[in-house]
Amino acid sequence: MRYDLDDLRLFLDILAEGSLTGGARRVHLSLPSASARVRALEHTAGVALLIRGRRGVRPTPAGTTLARHARDVLAQTARLESAVASYTRSRSAPLTLLGGGSAMQGFVPGALVSFLRAHPDIDVRVSESRTPQTVRMLTDGEADLGIVIDDEEARDCGLDTEPLGDDSLVVVGQAGGILSGRTALTYSEVAEHPLVGLDAGSSLRRWMEKNLGPHAPVVRYRTTVAGLNILVALAAAGVGLAVVPRRTVDPHQLLDVCELQEPWARRLHLLAWGAKTRTPRTATDALAEHLRVAARSDRDFRDGQEAPANDSRMQKS
Repeated sequence: MRYDLDDLRLFLDILAEGSLTGGARRVHLSLPSASARVRALEHTAGVALLIRGRRGVRPTPAGTTLARHARDVLAQTARLESAVASYTRSRSAPLTLLGGGSAMQGFVPGALVSFLRAHPDIDVRVSESRTPQTVRMLTDGEADLGIVIDDEEARDCGLDTEPLGDDSLVVVGQAGGILSGRTALTYSEVAEHPLVGLDAGSSLRRWMEKNLGPHAPVVRYRTTVAGLNILVALAAAGVGLAVVPRRTVDPHQLLDVCELQEPWARRLHLLAWGAKTRTPRTATDALAEHLRVAARSDRDFRDGQEAPANDSRMQKS
């Protein structure tokens, strides 16, 4: 025994209206067509389903039972259709955010936490990349937002950018060690001592090599690591000096911190927008705002708690 879903819907509409005419009107059928469908339904059921009278129709006991189960069947069908449709429904592509190591290990995690909590339906793909690669991907429409270093390439790329925060470089070492009493060093002075550094492919390492040029002093790296947090920890332990973005240094960490006296050490983070919109602009705007807030909070925290480089509070807190 097979029931047509459209016939079941018609039957329920007829009962709701109390007449064949009203039910036919609901489903946009002519009265003869609706009557023919009801007769076919009764034939399939093998029993009368409606009592027809001058004032309309009402269900027989069999019709009442059929109506109850028809409602369940149609409700289950609607849930089934919704469940299957969820696999074919086109979702927005995830937002793509690119940035260098200092941003990714600095304020970006906080921005991601707040954004993903506030927007459970929006996914974010995050990748670490150097400014040239980030600029290229933003220009080609392969990314939505990027955090780049303010340099000639970033300024000339034609993308919309805005200042996001300071990313200047400093020299860090063990408290009371080589840097004790110093407030600033040139890179040549730093290179006279054993160093710890980032892996050769890291965005910061390549930035430094590009700006140092072919006449850079030869340095001894005691080890290289993948992350800035590990790098700072090694420097704090006295393994070697390290050049790192100031924003990666915890103000409460036991360290000596000196300014790096090089023009290229003064760096600024820019928030750059992709040239082509691949995802809803409102989603990109929302992520950008979370990045601004996180960068501002990070800056305020450091401005409020960071001591000057030669201040003993930095060394003994």
